[in-house]
Amino acid sequence: MIPVWKQVTPALASELIAFWARNNAIPDPTKAAERATQAVLVGRDGDGGIWSVGTAVLGIVPSFGQPTYLYRQFFAPSHRGMKLTMPFLVRARDTLEAYNASLPQPESVGVMIELQNDAMSVRYQDMYEAEAGAHFIGWSPRGRQLRMLYFKGARIMVQPQVAHIRNA
Repeated sequence: MIPVWKQVTPALASELIAFWARNNAIPDPTKAAERATQAVLVGRDGDGGIWSVGTAVLGIVPSFGQPTYLYRQFFAPSHRGMKLTMPFLVRARDTLEAYNASLPQPESVGVMIELQNDAMSVRYQDMYEAEAGAHFIGWSPRGRQLRMLYFKGARIMVQPQVAHIRNA
């Protein structure tokens, strides 16, 4: 697993675009080129071929209201079911956390994921998943679990504009 956050070369971008096309993940080359610039971590096999990639983009999910790295990862079918999902996610989180900590001012409170795999959604039912340090924080508009992996020492960064607060 090789960290590539903010270090994607044109050669790596081309490899990622081809990887996604070959695996029918992102067949549109324009979308794939944009996503390639967001690469955080790449998994390579012994021959140097890519078998996985994790990508992230900084954003604020309105229902959460905090700046987070919105994270996705994709594995080639050949590397699914090998219990690599969590170690890959943890390594990506660590990469993003180190980058965020290196900034003069942090830009994110952590990493947010949406569990898109049905089997994983069934497997992870606890409110807190210790292996990845992932907290359940609600449901996406698509009805998928949202999980938050907070960075060490993260603090609330953005306060919403509240015109009126009602007693619940």
